This record gives sequence, structure tokens and C-alpha cells, in this order.
Amino acid sequence: MVITLLLVVGFLIVGCSGGGGNDTAEGDLELTLEELAQYNGKDGNPAYVAVDGVVYDVSESSRWADGEHNGFEAGNDLTEEIKNVSPHGTSTLSRMPVVGKIVE
Repeated sequence: MVITLLLVVGFLIVGCSGGGGNDTAEGDLELTLEELAQYNGKDGNPAYVAVDGVVYDVSESSRWADGEHNGFEAGNDLTEEIKNVSPHGTSTLSRMPVVGKIVE
């Protein structure tokens, strides 16, 4: 079970290879976790994920089709999964555009 989870999260990180890159400083959006849930990649909505309070746009990644990737859903804070399980940590996210931050 642990190995399966490690593999899933590993593929999540490796698969997040969208275009655009992180060309600017943090984006202007300020979202609560409730608001982030609206950016789930479904029904024409962008696909955003949060890690360490930073919101990344994974919409252009083919791995996040329909807002889902290896059992994970866009519109959520995936900090624990990426930092504590993934062997790649947050390094792959550097290729994703930053669109904002999480606020309370």
C-alpha cells in the first residue's frame, strides 16, 4: 500500500509538465481552500493545486486531464502528499505557473 502510494505521488510529480513555467513572482490571486475547490479542472474551469500555500496552475499539463491525475484531484491542497510521500518533493512544481496564494 505504501509503495503504491509512493508510486502514485511520484507519477503525480513527474507528470506535472505543463508549459509556461514560473515566469513571474507569485500571481495575484488570493484564495481560501474553499475557493480553490472551484478550480478543479472540470466544466471548463482551470486546474489549480496548492502546495505550501502557493497555488499552481496545472491546467496545461496533459497529465491533469479533467482535473485528475493518478487519483489526485485539482482544486485541493496537496502539500502533505507532495512533501511527505513524493521522492521529488516540490521541485517539479517549478515548471508550473504560480497563480496565487492561499489565505485564511
